[in-house]
Amino acid sequence: MRRGQVAYAKSKSGKRKGARIGAPRFKAQRKARLAFRFTTGTIRVDADGRHVTLPRLGTLRTHEPAVKLLARVQAGTARILSATVRHERGRWFVSFQAEVKRDLERVARPDAAVGIDLGVKTLAVMADSTGEIRTVANPGHYDAARAQLRRASRIVSRRQGPDRRTGQKPSKRREKANTARNRVHHRVANLREDALHKLTTSVAAEYGTVVVEDLNVAGMLRNRRMARRIADAGFGEIRRLLDYKTGQRHATRMVVASRWYPSSKTCSGCGAVEAELPLHVRTYQCDACHLVIDRDDNAALNLAALAAAAVTGTGVAGDQGTAPVVSKPRGADRKTRATRLRRMAEAGRAGGATLPHQRQTETRDGTQAEALTLW
Repeated sequence: MRRGQVAYAKSKSGKRKGARIGAPRFKAQRKARLAFRFTTGTIRVDADGRHVTLPRLGTLRTHEPAVKLLARVQAGTARILSATVRHERGRWFVSFQAEVKRDLERVARPDAAVGIDLGVKTLAVMADSTGEIRTVANPGHYDAARAQLRRASRIVSRRQGPDRRTGQKPSKRREKANTARNRVHHRVANLREDALHKLTTSVAAEYGTVVVEDLNVAGMLRNRRMARRIADAGFGEIRRLLDYKTGQRHATRMVVASRWYPSSKTCSGCGAVEAELPLHVRTYQCDACHLVIDRDDNAALNLAALAAAAVTGTGVAGDQGTAPVVSKPRGADRKTRATRLRRMAEAGRAGGATLPHQRQTETRDGTQAEALTLW
């Protein structure tokens, strides 16, 4: 409740990033995620490293040892502030918020930069500043488990389910079958999380500069033909993991290329930009220097070259101001407008509708209503 009120206050004052959020509301138990937090009382990791002590719950045995946190606490380099208990993926987890004194880990190649082009068929194509290109295959954990999920879902659908109109509760066999189906979903989520952590950890520990794209993942998920594979790849999660691993663990630099930067349509050899490059064309052929290269390899090389240009500015490549502005074909240099055309309810009818003698014009900072003189 307290965190919700703090987030609402920051959102209302404009200090919180993202979309506006409303005031915190009480949620139904069947919809909300089961979680609670301890900030006072006895919160500690026991001396054996296999038990934790929490207020009102007492001493609990953990499935995984907590010897790393225990060693830091005993050495005086960590202090536990709070503990959060949550139910997720069929299990109960406890996470400790700790104040840790941690030394930065040096990367293997601090002077090297890598550009990462994410995709569906190939999860990541990485090209470094020396021209070396590596690919990471897409594991496709969800596609591998689809047959098992189909069988589990058929079993669930044949069981007696709940009915909120009559108050009928699900049968024990349905609950058992639903638990088995959820176990498959949880295993897929765990496999995906493990693969993404291993990928991002290896990248953050090797390169001094990491360049990624600012992908519109929410818009890409609207494509019904590719939504399942895009969601299974976890593009947004890869960027989130790289963000905190490069900044907090290694103190290296992560550059986010502009959403409108044509990484796939730009030739990595001469810099020429193609007017059109459909998605089904997987080989890039430059008309200027006659370079023939794989589409994803070409995009990764262009992203790696952005690391040198993103030395100053806001940290978003393509918005640095270090290179002259060149008009891109087919209006690709247009950016999303900062403000949205809003209808002023106070200037018109109920619900924000406007009368014929009122006209709204859009400005950069907002909207204004102009009254037309009727002769």
